Amino acid sequence: MTVTDALLAPVLAADARRPLITFYDDATGERLEFSGETLANWVAKTANLLRDECDVEPGTRVSVALPAHWQKAVALLGAWWCGAQVVPADADDVAVALVDAEHLGATADLVVGFSLDAFGRPLADLPGDAVDYASEVRMHGDHFTPDPVAGSAPALGDATVDAVVDLSRRRAAALGYDADTRLLSTADWPVAAEGGLVDGLLAVLAAGGSLVQVRHADLSALDRRAGAEKVSGRL
Repeated sequence: MTVTDALLAPVLAADARRPLITFYDDATGERLEFSGETLANWVAKTANLLRDECDVEPGTRVSVALPAHWQKAVALLGAWWCGAQVVPADADDVAVALVDAEHLGATADLVVGFSLDAFGRPLADLPGDAVDYASEVRMHGDHFTPDPVAGSAPALGDATVDAVVDLSRRRAAALGYDADTRLLSTADWPVAAEGGLVDGLLAVLAAGGSLVQVRHADLSALDRRAGAEKVSGRL
């Protein structure tokens, strides 16, 4: 079972239409909300893109240099659904790098550029040998059938699939997350088996809760937003 199956399948089984991730960018004014079902569709499209166009398969080393953003969530879950080993941006021997505009010079066999644009506009000045995520992902299917992945396979740095899933569940319990959790977070998601990625994303999924993630946060608006979104806690 992949990390994605372990964390996302229970959420979909419980209530696929319930809001799962609500994303704000206070620099652009955007607000996007994704139910479990909608997020899973994006994850499937991303996994199909990575497998069909980027040759990502179990064991492929995929680096991720993206901010805490809904597209980073689908990039991570899509890579894990393919059985990839997700590694930091500065890791060696990277086959595929998933990057924003600031990291297009990443050292990898193939670079996939994310514009992070709310309207799906492609990246400007994309290198000729790179893949534009926004242009390509919509052409891929909403369903994905993963290849078998061993629990002992590396998934996040050197942490195995089983270790990442177990850590996510243990952190959810330690932080008091449950199915009623609605977490408001401005935390970053570094690609590491500790800190914001686990506490701010994976543990929320493991608990069956929901996330309000804010990028470029206007700190003066957070109290008002917490009330409007009916959050239960902050990170």
